[in-house]
This record gives sequence, structure tokens and C-alpha cells, in this order.
Amino acid sequence: MSREAILERVRTALGRKPGDVPAPPPPVYLSQVRTTVEQRIDRFTAALEALAGRVIRCPSRDCARDAVNEIIAGKRVIASRASYLRECGIEPEWTECSRADVGITGADYALADTGTLVLLSGAEESRLVSLLPPKHVAVLPVSRLIDSLDELFVRVPLPADATSSMVFITGPSRTADIEQILVRGVHGPGDVTVVLVDD
Repeated sequence: MSREAILERVRTALGRKPGDVPAPPPPVYLSQVRTTVEQRIDRFTAALEALAGRVIRCPSRDCARDAVNEIIAGKRVIASRASYLRECGIEPEWTECSRADVGITGADYALADTGTLVLLSGAEESRLVSLLPPKHVAVLPVSRLIDSLDELFVRVPLPADATSSMVFITGPSRTADIEQILVRGVHGPGDVTVVLVDD
């Protein structure tokens, strides 16, 4: 059967004629859950800790800097160029990413319902910093904590216009590919800490 014959059968089944303009797609339904800041923090913390991640809540940027300095003490570090890290005074001495023990990033968003970090790759955030070192530390203000993936796509409806890569990080890397035994840290950091800073 020819291509035109197949397309004609499809058009007939849909009740259309050659040259008909298809109807516009229906609007995308995105649910909007509205919770308080404290509820989002509690949900994010519970979700991330259930995946063996860790959350540190800081009342100020100075506290965030001190918490990060404690985590990286004596370790080789690579940090992204996130402006929020500089605002917190987090500017460690860098090492090569492939030799780093800890990668420090910001995060554009965090999803409360799944404990997920969202990083939009670009001049400030490099995917490598969050993926290559065995320990990942993300520092972000509480104002970037949103309820869900639906809310993310309300805020960033066309991610490809904003970035070449949107990275979702939900806890430490884990795989059960081999003999169905769960192993952490195979495809990325085995240790994830999120420092949430009150605005």
C-alpha cells in the first residue's frame, strides 16, 4: 500500500479531507498545589532524606557559608559559577573537576514533593560539577523551593528556550543494574547534601 493510500485511510477515519488544518491541541493541564513555605521545606526534607540525602537548614547566608566550609574541610573542591554561592561567600579554592572530592552548585529550583534539585545548565551552572565528584553540595534560597514538576513547567514552560540541558537530581545516584543489588554512587555522586537558606 502506498504512503498516500495510508494517509488517505487515516484522514477518512478522522473525518478529514486533504488540506484540512488540524485542530489546535488541548491546553496542558498542570495542577497547582499551594502550600506554605514550611510545608514545602518539610516535604522536601522528608523526600530527600528518604533517598539517603541530607538537608541542612540555615537561617542566613553566613550560616550557609559556615556549613559548606565544614563539609569541605580538607577536601578537594570544585564549585560552579552560581552567583548565589558568591552572595553567600562560598568561594573555595578550586581543583580539577575530575580530581574533586566535592562539587558545589546552586540550584535554579527544588521540587518539594520528590526532593529533586533542578539545575539549568549555562554560564553559572555546569552539569559536570553536579555529576562528576563523589559528593554534591547544593546551596539555594528557600524561595526557589516549589511544590512540584507541574509548578516548574508553569514557571519554565519552554525549557529549551532557557537552557540546553535541564538536570534533575533526586538524591544520591543509585543503580540496581547488576544482580538487582542497589549500589549508590555509580553514575554520579553517592552523597548529596542540600543547604536551604532562609531568604
